[in-house]
Amino acid sequence: MKKRKFIAGLFAAILAVATASSAQIGLQPAPHTIAVRAGNVIDPATGAIAKNQVIIVENGRIKSVGASTAIPADAQMIDLSQEWVIPGLMDAHTHITFEMPVGVPFESSYLEESSAHRALRGLKNAQDMLWAGFTAARDVGNDANYASIDVRRAIVAGWFDGPTIQTSGKIISPFGGQSKHFPPETGPFWRWEYVDADGEQEIRHAVRQNIYYGTDLIKLVADNGPYHYSVEEIRAAVDEAHHANRPVAVHVVGGEAARNVIEGGADSVEHAFDFDDDLLSLTKAKGIFMVGTDFPLEHLKRMAGAKAGPAVSEKEHDKIVHRLRRAHELGVKVTCGSDCVDELPNHTRADMMLDYLAEYTAAGIPPAAILKYWITNPATLMRLDKERGSIAAGFAADIIATPASPLDDPQNLRKVNLVMKDGKIIRKP
Repeated sequence: MKKRKFIAGLFAAILAVATASSAQIGLQPAPHTIAVRAGNVIDPATGAIAKNQVIIVENGRIKSVGASTAIPADAQMIDLSQEWVIPGLMDAHTHITFEMPVGVPFESSYLEESSAHRALRGLKNAQDMLWAGFTAARDVGNDANYASIDVRRAIVAGWFDGPTIQTSGKIISPFGGQSKHFPPETGPFWRWEYVDADGEQEIRHAVRQNIYYGTDLIKLVADNGPYHYSVEEIRAAVDEAHHANRPVAVHVVGGEAARNVIEGGADSVEHAFDFDDDLLSLTKAKGIFMVGTDFPLEHLKRMAGAKAGPAVSEKEHDKIVHRLRRAHELGVKVTCGSDCVDELPNHTRADMMLDYLAEYTAAGIPPAAILKYWITNPATLMRLDKERGSIAAGFAADIIATPASPLDDPQNLRKVNLVMKDGKIIRKP
């Protein structure tokens, strides 16, 4: 009897903690019908503004949008008549479960933490992201033993609210993952985060392994060492993944490895820091998305550390901004990706993601194009564009609102008054 009471009490305590945690991000049952009076609705694909719209939401989806749309008598009203309303933001390159503190080896950051610990960090980051207006994200690896998949499953099951998350699982790479020069006696510890795959058959096997464990996409690292994947190896990954209806993202910086990735048919190139005009033009010609991870200067300085000196970070920052500007000018399908794995003091992961807005402005990209790169393009890359990324009838009700126009200043996206995810009100004025 005492044991039963103890178990019952423990369960009640866990439930109370979970309920309190959920309350912090404003979870509440979604009413059957919600009517939103929206003063300004922005289409992120074009930058067009529709004035004085009524958005009817039923059962998590947008039923209708229009200036003369009738409001059902039983609808919950939300007045955004003075606000700017857009679909939720999306980030196509995140590591929600990963954190790499400054001043420690890259490897120690994942060797010292369990998958359960990592999943809890991922849930915390996911909730912070949703609260800030990010309603979808791609997690591209470094998630221990498939921890991000469990975060995604918990959100889909309705245990917690969070963004729509797509996961890649373990990163597929040539021998050694993203580690370098460790002695043989250490053993292949990197396999906690990576799958060694050299040659077409090993790559196909690695792709199948990740899909078996529940990944939504495939992530490869092409050029983290002096050796890199060939065109044939990239094609093998793409062929295997596409037959299972999964896109392929590839970490690549530039040079011959980048040309192999592009010619091999990857769906997106991740980082692309050293892409010159030739590689950018080839990326455009092949219709491949560039997820640029355009680090803000403050982030670069922190990652470089005191030994590198500010001049190194500033030079790298100038190169990143130039590449982003040229990608925009050449018509590459630029897509927002943050790649935040550090923690800045008094910043949530979402705060750090929003820091990247300044880099787009520094590159001379107009605000309307920034919205396209932060909403429309990632929705298309993530194959969500038929259900998310637009305020239109039939789409999921992933909606955010700001008191000032992001078309006047993209920094206005930092002040979000309303967040709605699948019709559930997460945050409101």
